[in-house]
Amino acid sequence: MRPLPFRFAAETYTWFMKESGRAYAGKIPHMINVTAQAGFAGFSPSHGWMGDHFNADRLERSLKDAGLELAAIALVLSWNHPQETAQEVAEADATIALLKRFPGATLCTVQMPEGRHDLVQRQKNLVANVNAVSRRAAKAGVPASFHPNSPHHSTNRTESDYRAILENLDRTVTGWTPDVGHMANGGMDPLKKMRDYAEMINLVHFKDWDGNPEFALMGQGKVDLVGVTQWLLDRNYSGWIVCEDEAPLAVQDPDAVTLHDGKWIKDSLIPALKR
Repeated sequence: MRPLPFRFAAETYTWFMKESGRAYAGKIPHMINVTAQAGFAGFSPSHGWMGDHFNADRLERSLKDAGLELAAIALVLSWNHPQETAQEVAEADATIALLKRFPGATLCTVQMPEGRHDLVQRQKNLVANVNAVSRRAAKAGVPASFHPNSPHHSTNRTESDYRAILENLDRTVTGWTPDVGHMANGGMDPLKKMRDYAEMINLVHFKDWDGNPEFALMGQGKVDLVGVTQWLLDRNYSGWIVCEDEAPLAVQDPDAVTLHDGKWIKDSLIPALKR
């Protein structure tokens, strides 16, 4: 049985769902320890929620103590204007500088969902801003990847949105992070869309979805996570698969959700793969 070419990580958004982040503010070490306890190999925080761990020495120490690697940092900004604001430049450049201390970790660019007004122009603005950030990241030796999302007030939630954005990104400096749950929530077949833009994939996000009204605990929804993972295995995908579970249970107990996901990957997902 051949070893898997990819590894699994956990994202901090699962904890952010409890009290809109207030319950776990400043508790990055706790999240790192639960991630390790769940059996994940990597950790992926959002840049604006790292607190005192937005510091390379401190982050490196906490990850090393837990036996984890930094998979990615999600850079979540508005990017509503034709060019980055001064604050957006400052936050992006600080995140790129932090990532330089962790070779191979990805800058995952995410737009804050703020409405679908002026959609065509705001999508053009998003592309211009993501390309600009990604070019600076590439110059610094940091890989970048754009992550669409699916709230109803997102500019990048539907199939037509994906065409307008993904087909205009500068592929020499940025890849694409398919989030299988967000694609399902936006009315798409995740695996079909991944095949459409396969060459852009350099990071993957997993969450499950059942449409009731949105996301489900991993392994209990309608997304064919085994099929998607098998396809990644067959393509010899060698990046990170980041689990960003947004199941309703995360609102009450994100630790339990993370532990569940690690166990489900080990006991159900990996044994189902043909390798």
